[in-house]
Amino acid sequence: MKKALLYICFLTLFACGNDDPSDPEGETSFIPTEGFESAESYPNMTLVWEDDFEGTSLNSANWTHEIGTGQSGWGNNELQYYTADNTSLVDGHLVITAKREALNGSQFTSSRIVTLGKQSFQYGRIDIRAALPQGQGMWPALWMLGSNFPTVGWPSSGEIDIMEMVGGSGRENTIHGTVHWLNDLNGQRAEFGGSRTLPTSTFIGRFYVFSIVWNESSIVWLVNNNEYHRIDTTPAELDEFRNEFFFIFNLAVGGNWPGNPDNTTNFPQRLIVDYVRVFQNN
Repeated sequence: MKKALLYICFLTLFACGNDDPSDPEGETSFIPTEGFESAESYPNMTLVWEDDFEGTSLNSANWTHEIGTGQSGWGNNELQYYTADNTSLVDGHLVITAKREALNGSQFTSSRIVTLGKQSFQYGRIDIRAALPQGQGMWPALWMLGSNFPTVGWPSSGEIDIMEMVGGSGRENTIHGTVHWLNDLNGQRAEFGGSRTLPTSTFIGRFYVFSIVWNESSIVWLVNNNEYHRIDTTPAELDEFRNEFFFIFNLAVGGNWPGNPDNTTNFPQRLIVDYVRVFQNN
């Protein structure tokens, strides 16, 4: 009984935290007013697809929601339950909101959207203008999987992480760009990643443009048009990255990498995307 009472007290304290209970419909003050803008065109390239998230609902010709907790917390021991209700369009922005609320056995909710079966691309320059959440346990990700993922699984499909950030513990000044693939020599997952750390500020409170330039021989990562990482994909074992890929945008809560939220984490938290654009060579 004593353990049960302690557990109830813990849950009560954990549920309260430092949350902001107000999330009024139509509120827009959380959208930053400053930040970097990418070019609308590039020499010898054509804009082949974009979503600027205008309107009142997500474009079903581009996106599908993935619902639930996945297998083993989407493979990462994440804590959230993904639901379509945590996605909204606000003043031409996609807003994915993470909340501390109980749903179907989870204590947190958020959203994960994909273009699988609707929009996929092989090569090009991809620009995503986004503003990131903050706080211990927050894990925003803008990334891609090979379109053959439903058939071959992961990591055989390949994965391109355009941008990931893990919140809290002084980590919000750093973003990560990574690729994952199947090592043909040992049958295990391989990865190669780089990061960009701001010397005097963080990635919070303004818009940044997270980009890759991807062709048949390399992938280059940029933030605000400044290169910070690249990989040579010409080796035969990296042939995953010569296929088509689809987009995934999500805001995870907790998991193996960021660790779990604590009593310093304020909710709600939001991943805000202004636009995604794909340019390809003429």
